[in-house]
Amino acid sequence: MARILILIGGHLCTAPRPQKEATTLTSVGHEVIVRGFWFDSNLAEQDRDLTVAGRWRFDPVLDLRSVSPSRGLRKLGVRTRGRLAREIYARFGKFTPSLLGFAPSEMLKVALSEKADLTIVHSEAALWVGEELLRRGMRVGVDFEDWFSEDLLPGDRVGRPVEQIKSYERELIRRCDYRVTTSHALAQALGAAYDAQTPEVIYNVFQFADRDRIDGEMRDRSDRRIPSLHWFSQTLGPGRGLENLLQSLSSISVPMEVHLRGNCTESARSWLNRLVPEGWRRKVFIHLTVPNAELLSRIAEHDIGLALETPEIESRNLTITNKLFQYLQAGLAVIATDTAGQREVFARRPEIGLLIPPDDPQALARAIEGLLNDTGKLSAAKAAAVKAAEEEFCWEKEQQKLLAAADVALGREVAEARPADMKFATAS
Repeated sequence: MARILILIGGHLCTAPRPQKEATTLTSVGHEVIVRGFWFDSNLAEQDRDLTVAGRWRFDPVLDLRSVSPSRGLRKLGVRTRGRLAREIYARFGKFTPSLLGFAPSEMLKVALSEKADLTIVHSEAALWVGEELLRRGMRVGVDFEDWFSEDLLPGDRVGRPVEQIKSYERELIRRCDYRVTTSHALAQALGAAYDAQTPEVIYNVFQFADRDRIDGEMRDRSDRRIPSLHWFSQTLGPGRGLENLLQSLSSISVPMEVHLRGNCTESARSWLNRLVPEGWRRKVFIHLTVPNAELLSRIAEHDIGLALETPEIESRNLTITNKLFQYLQAGLAVIATDTAGQREVFARRPEIGLLIPPDDPQALARAIEGLLNDTGKLSAAKAAAVKAAEEEFCWEKEQQKLLAAADVALGREVAEARPADMKFATAS
């Protein structure tokens, strides 16, 4: 079988898609190595926990935690290179790879040293690495988890080397045999933009069997007598639909709780506090992120999951995020904004909840009250969510497409070498 390297831009525990990719590829006999970066000691421990039971390994390209003088200097050096790269680009328009993320040159050295039969790239800096590997005649795969060049709000794109990122995307989508992404909407847009074959669609879904691990505990909710809404992301802040959610509360009369989960800086907490209506301050809760093994249980405590993506960001408009599929897996009714990606799910399973216009707090308020005032409708949507996860949107089905894409990239001889009775491992 093959030696496969997966390159990510940060911690393993914040990258569920590469985790599933590694577990699935390992389950059929491939040797898999994941390389990323360490910035935070708590997250590094979670990374270690994820690999304890696995047969694949994760090693940081660089350990940038400031736990020793030498590592502190290394972190300072990496940050200084990034800052200088941004200044040079802003003043002279000169591109350097450090604009794309932490230590791309070190990532390239690692990729070359691993001598993999296939290297799969998952981040902006890794796009540059992928092109460098292609120039050296190596096999490269690309996972468009996001449309990298079309990400972020317009104000956040200032000083961003968009055209350079596009050139890497164009090169990889045209030359790589392993090309995957997160939705049919995004696959079609990428193919049209770069006049290339559309990537294979592998949804950001999870093992349905993981429902057996739901602990049944109530750790988030304060008043269990009233229904509860849940929203989560890695980071709490603007541009994620929270503005519309908090604005909608003034029009809602049904008693309920709102639970937000994600990394929240002090400035973000102040921003949220300013948006929460006075009468709702004791009913809106902010929770820190939890380890992957606990997240499904915490989601399952609630009744409605909110997926409030904005079409203003083209990447967010076209993709289908983890949260929507985890709401289905947890058995929550879903209220989602009508983006191209989320419309794709509702077109196939409209009974899971409600699709609403983006950036419309009143429509959101009506949708919430419509579900909470009709317990039969809410229960039916929750049951439909579980059914959708079991029958269609689960990793047990998606992993077959991933393996087929890897077989194409590695060559027919790899597929023929796989034992016919090989069992797939459960994703961690």
